[in-house]
Amino acid sequence: MDKKILIIGTKESFIIRVLLKKLSDAKIDARFIEPNVSEIDKYWAETSLVTFYMEKDENLPDDVRTFLADRMEADDKKMIIIGEPMDIEKIKNSLPPGQIYASFVRPLEYEAYIKSVNSYSDQAELGDLMKKILIVDDDPNYMSLIRSWLNEHYKVSMATSGLRAIKWLGTNKVDLILLDYEMPVTDGPQVLEMLRDDEEMRNIPVIFLTGRDDKQSVMSVMELKPEGYFIKSIKRDELIMKLKTFFMNQDKK
Repeated sequence: MDKKILIIGTKESFIIRVLLKKLSDAKIDARFIEPNVSEIDKYWAETSLVTFYMEKDENLPDDVRTFLADRMEADDKKMIIIGEPMDIEKIKNSLPPGQIYASFVRPLEYEAYIKSVNSYSDQAELGDLMKKILIVDDDPNYMSLIRSWLNEHYKVSMATSGLRAIKWLGTNKVDLILLDYEMPVTDGPQVLEMLRDDEEMRNIPVIFLTGRDDKQSVMSVMELKPEGYFIKSIKRDELIMKLKTFFMNQDKK
């Protein structure tokens, strides 16, 4: 692993020293620091994953929690929590959804923790920590534009027809489908119907892409009960903001 695991705790206890030794034995580079914003910031660039080791009834200081929440969101990094069940739940509720990669109840099972760290590293290298979006549209130029907007934040795939999308989804998983409402041969409503009739695909969220914003057209789209719709003239920053809000709400469910 090229980057360090940052272990945050109020003191470098015997248990944390054992944890650092076991990480070293597993060829995982780890560093312990106390919950201090300036210290965390000093090592943040070389940090790939944060672990917070909590003593009983402990929480992160407000400034540290805010710093971590903002930086993990900006840099797509996550946290592992080790502590008592009630304390773990408290931390989970104080951070934005999706920022906790895993949690472990004390006494810590070291092998399970190290396996989780390695799993995180593997996923990060493959880009699997990003949410996955499939864009389905018969206009390749429009799809390429949307993908260029989203590539920094999401893992984006494309399909130029509804039938190709269904076939692709037979062997691939996504967190959201952006589906063109009007396509030749098999249109958006037909694709949505096929998805909802399939046991494996029925729970994939679908947001329609439509070029029409008149009231009747919007009502026709929403009668099909997708997770929402975007007008195709939507601007880049608005699209990114709406997708961020959508995934935050999904993670809360």
